[in-house]
Amino acid sequence: MVVGRLLEAGCGDFVVCGGARNAGFVALLESAEGLQVWRHFEERGAAFFALGRAKDTGRPCAVVTTSGTAVAECLPAVVEAYYSGLPLVVLSADRPERFLGSGAPQVIEQEEIFGNYAASNLDQWNGRKPLHLNVSLEEEVVDCSGWDAEVKGFLPEKISFEVKSLRDFLGDGIFKGIIAMVGGLEPEDREDVFYFLRDLGIPVVADVNSGIRELLQDLLVSEKSFVGNLPGRILRLGEVPVGRLWRDLESDSSTEVLSICRNGLPGLARESKVIHGNVGRVIRGLGEVDFIGDVRDDFPSGRPIFSNIDERLESFPDSEPGLVNLLSVYATTGESLFIGNSLPIREWNEYGQRETPYARVFANRGANGIDGQLSSWLGATAETPDSWGVFGDLTTLYDLAAPAMFSQVECQGRVIVVINNGGGQIFEHLPRFSQLTKNQKEVIVQPQDFDLKGWAIMWDMDYLKIENREGFDALEAGEKALLVELIPNYSETAQFYGV
Repeated sequence: MVVGRLLEAGCGDFVVCGGARNAGFVALLESAEGLQVWRHFEERGAAFFALGRAKDTGRPCAVVTTSGTAVAECLPAVVEAYYSGLPLVVLSADRPERFLGSGAPQVIEQEEIFGNYAASNLDQWNGRKPLHLNVSLEEEVVDCSGWDAEVKGFLPEKISFEVKSLRDFLGDGIFKGIIAMVGGLEPEDREDVFYFLRDLGIPVVADVNSGIRELLQDLLVSEKSFVGNLPGRILRLGEVPVGRLWRDLESDSSTEVLSICRNGLPGLARESKVIHGNVGRVIRGLGEVDFIGDVRDDFPSGRPIFSNIDERLESFPDSEPGLVNLLSVYATTGESLFIGNSLPIREWNEYGQRETPYARVFANRGANGIDGQLSSWLGATAETPDSWGVFGDLTTLYDLAAPAMFSQVECQGRVIVVINNGGGQIFEHLPRFSQLTKNQKEVIVQPQDFDLKGWAIMWDMDYLKIENREGFDALEAGEKALLVELIPNYSETAQFYGV
């Protein structure tokens, strides 16, 4: 029985999108004790919710679909899970094999529909990438009597690695010309990375989803410090950093790069080195490292840039960076923080407060762009009160059905912040954007003037519109989820960026 095999593999969470074809799976799951069964009416959101559960627990979570294009809706979440090394499982019901190629209702080629992005053999699955199990079923009643479900421990395959390349990269302990770039980290890796970087004492560019950005304030530098002056060596730890500095490395091969990451992918199209493994385990394998001298002498100081940023935040408090900065202070009161892709995470990295760490930080890697962000957040924080999620307006429009899960997740103190700046404003920061025509810009930015208050009413959320710093005085979460629509001052934002 495939469901029993998944329990033996450590899968105890199932997100079910019910249908006639997978009714047998539903009956089995609902009759079992000790399982966490979630329900959703649409497969794309369900798959991202399952991705969030895997992100939160570190254990497999399965999304259960009926036949036809239902399983195809899971592709964006599967791709995201693949590049994040997460054990997302898709259990799809299929019509009997005799229907294949017939064009009958709800019949498509479901086997291996995800290609390289998902394993299809449970016996050979290593637990470090998605798994797709497709089961052909007749329409028949399933007898669940006498079935005793038991979830076993999850033991993903350990990745073997060597640390010689890391020792060689660090050299003889004189760490001149080297900086660290820290992307998203697994919670269990954060303590090891913090102490490792503190002991090295090298400058650090850290994303907020690393979970240690605020702890490294004495070493923290702005990536803007390296515009036109790339360092000689970069040690990347964790997921691919989201900022511009990493992308600039593509066009400059003079910087030597070593990445340590769980998916084993370099994150660059040009030549670089990579160690495939859990970051914390690799660092522990290195042992103690001694360093000599002041390693910061070769680098432009990040402090003057930070000082300049702080001055502009004070001068333009109602600009988008100014409101994000104040929001980052309020968000420290939460039990967790999820940062949406595209502009929010970049603004948070550059303009967010740098003193107080967040209890838990999540973000999707962004292989799927801005799709499924709210659903992933709800899955990652389903059992956590006082959870904050910060998203862009187009990101929110992609996932308007996500609050359907409110009745099944913890909503006490839950705060959804939508930065409503009228479209995909991140594209205005691209150098080539200014060369486009007005019509071309509109196609890319997708300008919109939606008022999200109606969405809040639809899903029974409390609602607060904030248009300036004083508006934060009314921000207070309660028993129901609170939607905060944050509307920056366009004029101040333009002045902040010198437009």
